[in-house]
Amino acid sequence: MYLTFAWRYFKAKKSTNAINLIAWITVGIIAIATCCQVVVLSVFNGFEGLVKSLYSSFYTEIKVLPATGKTFILTADQISSLSKQPAVANFSMIAEEKALLKNYDAQTVIYLKGVDENYIHVSGVAEKTNRGKFNTGTTEEPLLVAGSGIQNATAMNFDPAFPTDELTVILPKRNSRNNDPLQSLSEGFIKPSGSFTIQQEFDDKYAITNIGFVKQQMGFTADEYSAVEIKLKPNTDPKEEKTRLASLLGNKYKVLTKYEQNTSLYNTMKLEKWAIYAVLTLILIIAAFNMVSALTMLVLEKRKDISVLQSMGAGKKSILKIFLSEGLLLGSIGTITGIVLSVIICVLQLKFKLIKLAGGSFLIDYFPVKLIATDFLLVAVTATVIAFFAAWFPARKASRQPFELR
Repeated sequence: MYLTFAWRYFKAKKSTNAINLIAWITVGIIAIATCCQVVVLSVFNGFEGLVKSLYSSFYTEIKVLPATGKTFILTADQISSLSKQPAVANFSMIAEEKALLKNYDAQTVIYLKGVDENYIHVSGVAEKTNRGKFNTGTTEEPLLVAGSGIQNATAMNFDPAFPTDELTVILPKRNSRNNDPLQSLSEGFIKPSGSFTIQQEFDDKYAITNIGFVKQQMGFTADEYSAVEIKLKPNTDPKEEKTRLASLLGNKYKVLTKYEQNTSLYNTMKLEKWAIYAVLTLILIIAAFNMVSALTMLVLEKRKDISVLQSMGAGKKSILKIFLSEGLLLGSIGTITGIVLSVIICVLQLKFKLIKLAGGSFLIDYFPVKLIATDFLLVAVTATVIAFFAAWFPARKASRQPFELR
């Protein structure tokens, strides 16, 4: 019943055209605001999904690190028990350290990551190798796969038509007690085999080679490692597996999920999304002021109608609900219109890639979009709550209007 009154008041011709105009302006602003919220959040979801996929190419679902220091001991029995875990699809042993990479006069500091033959099964770096090929060689003849930023910094050559230059890698020796700093460093020679492009953070920082070479240069023992990177089987809960592996290995090891390896990244993305949502909500709050104006003028317009309803026995609560329904009706029309428009825009962007990214230096040349149902629900609830509070004050004023019938 209350919605019926609200609908009739909304579409009925008013004595002053300004009331109709303000009502439609209110609906329009709410529609634009909700449309912007959904579109911007969907674009943010698209970028978030893209960044996560890029990080997933480098970071594995589970990573085991030493609880203290840079290395740990992992015995053959422990490795065997790790491989027998039902949720573990594969794992790779890692030896990693900061190193200096030199190609004649060109040099740069890198994180040299020694990996075993299983690494291609747990990481997506091999798939991102776009120059040369992913090959880490052997302990005696190591090969280097570097990030594209490192390749440019050291002028690496992968063209088979030209002789491949041998690179120099300088690493610190483990447990060296020599007073001469130069004697605490090891110098090895390595040939480049390829370069990968994932994301600037990795491309400018990491280079991958054979684990045997790194362990030999640094003086690792046979069962000494820097980390273990683990790929889980599909439909496995990383948190549950983390708990299981932590219990299996003991307190000398630190087990991290993919989220925990990149806590700052994921927290930053969440904060950015909530900040965007808060800023766009301000537009809805501005629209609420228009709604207050439209409903206040409608209350003044319908003073006689309110008196008639009072004479027919309508109480304050009934009149309050009528004008609250009017405000919610304005908000609902605007919200539904905005959501429909946003879906149309997002679908067109997904299908035709209409809006391009400027610069052309990113991995894709268009704005990515990802529609998530919870975003629609969040925007709809936000608009409804704001419409309710905006309608409350004019509706309360209408319910308190004294009865007078002339």
